[in-house]
Amino acid sequence: MASVLKRDSTFENIPSIKAKTLRINLNPDIYGTFAEIGAGQETARHFFRSGGASGTIAKAMSAYDKDFSDAIYGIETDGRYVTQSRLKKMLSHEMTLMEERISRETHPDRLFFSYANTVATIDFSKRYKGHGWVGIRFQLDPTQKELDEIILHIRFKQNEARLQQETLGILGVNLIYGAFYKYHKPKKMLKYLYDHIDKDTVEIDMVNFSGPNFKDVDNRLMSLQLIRNDMTDAVMFGPDGNNFLPAAALYKKNILALRGSFRPVTKVNMDMFHKSYDIFIRDPAVNQESTMVIFEITLSNLKASGEIDEQDFMDRAELLCALGHNVMISKFQEYYKLVEYFNRYTKAKIGLTMGVNNLVDIFDEKYYRHLSGGILEAFGKLFFKDLQVYLYPMKNAETGQIMTSNNIKVHPRMKELYKFFKYNGKVMDIIDYDPEIMHIFSRDVLKKIINGDEGWEDMLPKGIPEIIKEEKLFTRKLLKSEDEDKVK
Repeated sequence: MASVLKRDSTFENIPSIKAKTLRINLNPDIYGTFAEIGAGQETARHFFRSGGASGTIAKAMSAYDKDFSDAIYGIETDGRYVTQSRLKKMLSHEMTLMEERISRETHPDRLFFSYANTVATIDFSKRYKGHGWVGIRFQLDPTQKELDEIILHIRFKQNEARLQQETLGILGVNLIYGAFYKYHKPKKMLKYLYDHIDKDTVEIDMVNFSGPNFKDVDNRLMSLQLIRNDMTDAVMFGPDGNNFLPAAALYKKNILALRGSFRPVTKVNMDMFHKSYDIFIRDPAVNQESTMVIFEITLSNLKASGEIDEQDFMDRAELLCALGHNVMISKFQEYYKLVEYFNRYTKAKIGLTMGVNNLVDIFDEKYYRHLSGGILEAFGKLFFKDLQVYLYPMKNAETGQIMTSNNIKVHPRMKELYKFFKYNGKVMDIIDYDPEIMHIFSRDVLKKIINGDEGWEDMLPKGIPEIIKEEKLFTRKLLKSEDEDKVK
């Protein structure tokens, strides 16, 4: 009984959707527009129903007809309407109208906002569940010239358009409420987006915060929160530190993925990348211009030392971004799940660059006991498509032997299966590797950095040691702990 009462108490602490809309409606300063396309006017409806909407809603509209929409917001070069570009044009257009039509002399304290969404709900065949872009542009100070903005991408999981519309309406209320009342807690605000929404109904797979009140928000860290909070399976961000939508980035692309801890990124990691990339783009089926390279870190890797250390994550991300790479954080511990994810968005060639140890692990049956078809089911998903493994050799520390696809040892039961994939060209050795760097392992470099030892600089790519020293990467937590001990 006690546990039930506790759960009920927790639930009651979450403001109802009506309470949220009413608090906004009764705030005399918050005033804005609603532009919703593709799933009704579900968010605006909540504000109208709660009462007092005349003090909040300047305009609510839905430009459903494409010609009308183009006339208002302009024509998209790609002809698509459910895009981030379209959402930004909607937000910009509506906010401009607000500033032009509402006199600051008459309303000096008004806090303007424009909320918008552009959405495609589930189709009649129910093959595509639907997705959408949702965002708000707003100000928290009437004198604020540079506006704040929150943009997110969602994927519906429900099988009825009506249910998807209802979910979108609640999500919109949570976003507007969070923008004005929870903006100072962006990580918590992400959780609040699911107030009164089951996580099984909608996925949030991208979010970006921008503006003066979010100047200290690192969007890469917000991406990590989406994964930690079970809001999505994978997130991506670019060298500039901004998140982007995996579906858009991977669509019809050739993909070369490298999985690792990158703690820190070493010369071996970069040699693996450069050598496998050279092989990958020489493939006649690969168009270099439509090729995406991804450095992937699994959530389980981030948890290797227990709980996720956000600073440690940021240190790894900082170095990969400094080298100009796209980074993916995923929940896919097994490689076949990663390949399945890629196959959602592309039918082009996929390459996986890995070391010998990783390949040996792939042929370990213990990772597939949860599958009814066991390892054969996993391999059907892993190698069914146009996929190739690029294998980087490893030097046996005891014997000095160079381990390649020709002499690695897999479990006796897996030998024939391994031979089948190897001799069908699914595994290709990287032969022009640099033998002078084979002794380098990230874990050894990290120990040297933490212990203040010398000699680790030569193990890392050019420019990376300088960043580590200048930013005190991988040691900030240690230094902070030492400072606290001195104070004590």
